[in-house]
Amino acid sequence: MAQRRSLAVPYGAPVLAVSFLAYVATGLELSVNNHAADFTLSTGLSPAISLSCLVHNSSQAEELLWYRGTGQVDLKDGNKVNISNICISPVNESDNGVTFTCRLARDKAVQVSVTLDVQFPPQLSGEETLHVEEEKDVTLTCNSKANPQVQSIWLKDNQILTLQQSRHKLYQTSEVFQLSITKVQKSDNGTYTCVVESGLGNGTRDFHLFVEDKKPVFPTEAIIAAAVVVTITILFGIVAQKDKIFKVW
Repeated sequence: MAQRRSLAVPYGAPVLAVSFLAYVATGLELSVNNHAADFTLSTGLSPAISLSCLVHNSSQAEELLWYRGTGQVDLKDGNKVNISNICISPVNESDNGVTFTCRLARDKAVQVSVTLDVQFPPQLSGEETLHVEEEKDVTLTCNSKANPQVQSIWLKDNQILTLQQSRHKLYQTSEVFQLSITKVQKSDNGTYTCVVESGLGNGTRDFHLFVEDKKPVFPTEAIIAAAVVVTITILFGIVAQKDKIFKVW
C-alpha cells in the first residue's frame, strides 16, 4: 500500500498569508473631500475653497503630492504626510475647468483628481465703435465669458435685429458671438447691442456702427500716365527756354 506524504508548512506561513490577503482586500487609497474617485466640484466666484487629501488603509507615513494641471504645487513640510490641504484663493473665472490632483509620492498611480466647475455670470467685451466705408464688409465681435453657457441675440437700435440671409451672418462659440454684415449700406448705421442671458444673470454690450461715404476710386494707371506726360512736357519746355537763352547770349 502506497504511503501518503504530507508537505511541511513553515511555522507562521498562515499568518503571513492572512496578512497579505488583508492588505490586498483593504488596499491603500486616497480621498479628496471624502471622494475616493475623480469628481467635479461646482462652485461660484468665492474668496476661497479648500481641498483635503487623506490616506486610507496605511500603517506607515505616506508622503502626498498636489498638482494643478501638470504643475506641482509647493507644500509646506507639515502638510505632506498622510493628510494634505490646499486652498484656492480667490476662486475666479480662470479656475474654471482646472484639475487638481492628489497623488501618493511613492506610487503616483494612486491618485484622486477634482475638476473645478466655476460658475459665473456673463462678462462681455469688444470694440465699441466701428467706422466702415459704404459697400465694405464689417464684423461686430462680442467677447462673452460665462458659465454655464448663455443664449445670445443681437438688437439694432433697441429692436431685435431682422436678419437678412444674403447680408447677415452669425457665428458663435463658447466665448465669442459675432455678427457679420456684407456690403454695408447707410441704413446699417446705428447701435447694435449684444445681449446674452444665463441662469446667473444677463449681460449687454453696445456697438456703434458708422457707415461712411464711399471714397471715389481713381484709376492708378491713368494717374501715373498723366504724371509722366506732364513731367515730359515740363522738361521739353525747360529745354526750349534754355536754347532761347543761349541764342540771346
